[in-house]
Amino acid sequence: MKISLENISKRFQKHRIFKDISYSFTTPGSYAILGANGSGKSTLLRIIARMQNPSIGKVLYSNDNGTIGIDKIFSHISFTAPGQEIVEELTLHEFLTFHFRFKKTLSGLSVAEIIKIIGLEAFTHKPIGDYSSGMKQRVKLAQAIFADTPILLLDEPCTNLDKQGVEQYTNWIEQYTKDRLVIVASNDVREYFFCKETIAIEDYK
Repeated sequence: MKISLENISKRFQKHRIFKDISYSFTTPGSYAILGANGSGKSTLLRIIARMQNPSIGKVLYSNDNGTIGIDKIFSHISFTAPGQEIVEELTLHEFLTFHFRFKKTLSGLSVAEIIKIIGLEAFTHKPIGDYSSGMKQRVKLAQAIFADTPILLLDEPCTNLDKQGVEQYTNWIEQYTKDRLVIVASNDVREYFFCKETIAIEDYK
């Protein structure tokens, strides 16, 4: 997989977030978009995920078979962010079962196996709305990391995680992302420790 940014710029009304970003991300590869809070790194990640449009420029996707259209890219991308909404009325088992109807799990993992990996077996049949913020973050990470997609986009993935949760995240990254294209938006080295390349959003102001 390859993602190409061509002269990407973003403005909100009269406020310019960043300008003229041209960059290519390729599989396998690990990249970190770095910047202070409010710098625009999350906005850039959402543009890469096609959740927002750039004000100027293009985002192109391709693989060995050629260009991938915007209408087809959803099946190639997994995304998670702290503000991402999940259906809290559902139990964990119900939510993951529903989610993985749209995207296959990695390596034939079952929903039950994923719940065991994230350490929430005791909460399998409890509504997600009753979970702590750290538990909800593990669920958000699980629906992204354990989906069989070549592209994984992570926005501040260790938000609300305690020490054990950060250790789990580290293990999942090391075990499940080696052959994928991973892009992390972060200002915390624990979140992007594995990234081989970094992009400083301040360089494009």
